[in-house]
Amino acid sequence: MLTHSPAAPSHSLNAVKAVHTLAWLFFAGCIAALPVASWNGAHVVAACLAAIVFAEVLVLAFNKWSCPLTAVAARYTEDRRPNFDIYLPQWLARYNKHIFGSLYVAGLVFATVRWVRAS
Repeated sequence: MLTHSPAAPSHSLNAVKAVHTLAWLFFAGCIAALPVASWNGAHVVAACLAAIVFAEVLVLAFNKWSCPLTAVAARYTEDRRPNFDIYLPQWLARYNKHIFGSLYVAGLVFATVRWVRAS
């Protein structure tokens, strides 16, 4: 039984959204830093960034391509807009996996090419 409407989010929902947003920022930052680290020749750093993001991909895969924090946020609201569980614009929340999945793969390809050329 929900006690809070989507129009008036609870403190718990706000906390989950804040944590989810911080986690998203961390992983988006890792994805953005991956080609930068590789460009600068920091191949070990690039590999670590790639591994961190890959661990998140595994978590998502084992959770039916949904963040575990989404299920936690769903306990506090009936709202199911793409951004009900995170402080992102709706369009970004809707296409997040497509955008950042593509950037991650592109970063891996770029880092691999840079690493092979450096060897």
